[in-house]
Amino acid sequence: MLEGKAVVGETDMLQTMQEDALDLAAKALDFYDVTDATDIARFIKQEFDRMHGPGWQCVVGRDFGSFVTHCFGCFIYFQVGSLSILLFRGSASFPEPEKNQCGALESLGSLDTVTA
Repeated sequence: MLEGKAVVGETDMLQTMQEDALDLAAKALDFYDVTDATDIARFIKQEFDRMHGPGWQCVVGRDFGSFVTHCFGCFIYFQVGSLSILLFRGSASFPEPEKNQCGALESLGSLDTVTA
C-alpha cells in the first residue's frame, strides 16, 4: 500500500509521464509488499514499456547509488516513504543516436543520482 506521499527528487519528464510513474508506483505498492523491491521494479518497468514504448529501466530500494545515461525527458527519481524509485529510459552512447529514439525527444542527457 502507498504509505505517504511520493516526493520527486529529480526529473526531466513531462508532468503527464511523471503522474504515470507515481500512479504505477502506488499500484505496485498495492500489489506487492514494500520488501518485494524486485517485483515492484518489474511491475513499474513492464507497465512503462507498455505505456511509453520499450527500453525503460527501473531500480527500487532503500539504499543505492546510480550513474546512468538516459534519454532526455525520460528520467525520474522519487521516494515513497523510505523506498526510492529510479525510472529511466536507457540510451546508448553512440555518436549519432537513432532519430526519435525516445519518442518525440531526440536529445540525450545524463544525470548522476546518489541516494543515502
